[in-house]
Amino acid sequence: MLEKRRALLLALAAWPAWPAWPFSGIAASEAPANLRRWGSGEFRRFGFLIYEATLWAGDDPQQPPLLLRLDYKRDISGTDLVAASVREMRRTVADEARLRAWGGRLARIFPDVKAGDHLIGHYRQEGALFVQNGRELGGIDDPDFARAFFGIWLDSRSSAPELRAALLQQPGV
Repeated sequence: MLEKRRALLLALAAWPAWPAWPFSGIAASEAPANLRRWGSGEFRRFGFLIYEATLWAGDDPQQPPLLLRLDYKRDISGTDLVAASVREMRRTVADEARLRAWGGRLARIFPDVKAGDHLIGHYRQEGALFVQNGRELGGIDDPDFARAFFGIWLDSRSSAPELRAALLQQPGV
C-alpha cells in the first residue's frame, strides 16, 4: 500500500513537467493510441513568430493517422487562415475548382485565433478533423483534401522546408 501511495505521489509531483497532451478535444475513440511525438518547430514570417508546430504520428510521419498541433503566437482571422491554407495547397493541387470548394468548406470551420490559442488537425484515412482549444470545430471527409492540407507542412514542396525538416525529425534523434 505504501509503495502505491509513493508511486502516486511521485507521478503527481512530475505531472506539471509532462508535455501537453495533444489530443484534448478529440474523442477518445478518435485519438489514435499508437501515435508518438515526432518533431516540432517554429513558423515565422518576416522574422515574426506566427506559431509553433508539433507533430504526433506513427511509424510514418507523412501518413495517417497523425496529429499536427499549431500553437499560435499572434492573432489571425479565420479568413486569413483559409486564404493561407488554399494558397499553400495550390503548391500540390492544380484544380482551382477543387481548391475553391475546399476553401469554402474551411471557411465554415476555421475560426479567428488569438495569441495563446491552439489548433489541432487530425489527419485520418477518411479526411481531416479540426479542434481549437479542446473544442471540435468540424472536419472534411475527403482523403485528397487531407493529403493536400497536411502537405502544407509535410510535402517536399512545402514553402517552409526548415519547419518540415523539424517536424519530420525522428523521436529521440
